[in-house]
Amino acid sequence: MKIIDDLSPHQVRVLGALLEKEQATPEYYPLTVNALIAACNQKSNRDPVTQLTETEVVEAIDSLAKDTLVWRSDGARTERWRQSISRRLELDPEEKAVLTLLMLRGSQTTGELRSRSTRLHAFANLGEVEGALRRLTAEGRELAVELARRPGQKENRWTHLMAGEPGGDDSGKAVSPVVVGEIRSPAGLVDRVAALEMQVAELTAAVERLGSDN
Repeated sequence: MKIIDDLSPHQVRVLGALLEKEQATPEYYPLTVNALIAACNQKSNRDPVTQLTETEVVEAIDSLAKDTLVWRSDGARTERWRQSISRRLELDPEEKAVLTLLMLRGSQTTGELRSRSTRLHAFANLGEVEGALRRLTAEGRELAVELARRPGQKENRWTHLMAGEPGGDDSGKAVSPVVVGEIRSPAGLVDRVAALEMQVAELTAAVERLGSDN
């Protein structure tokens, strides 16, 4: 029996964004709705890139809150949201980092997961990544799965099972272009850009509210 019910793609993106910001930029966490919209629709570190509307994000938050996978932070003047899925799933820091990346960027190899995890958790070697993945696939948890190797690829890929069984490209049957390498931004730059995007989203919303009051 699964620990939680299958999530929708919008719910996966919202939870993934909350998990990421909690680990990578805790100073901006928990997130307002506007900051969460900006985090969901980031153009960096996302696959696929989305354009979720405020309505779609709020609907995802409401449904997740009913299942106690997110909760509203008390004491803030502006409504802010935290994730509680890591507690529900009893994720350790390594598992949390790996699952976050899979939720935000789709199927990946262990090498890709390690190179992309530096903002979330420092893995000493590929063995630690492999260990986290194996724990996520353990009987009774089944939060991730190892995919069949695609033709022309040297490494197996892994994907999450938060939205049910993988399909399409993540089924392991479809062939997609092999990524030779990816452009890496200077350390911390991605986090600063993401934080600025969230601040701009909040300022824009504040200006719109002031305009509607006049």
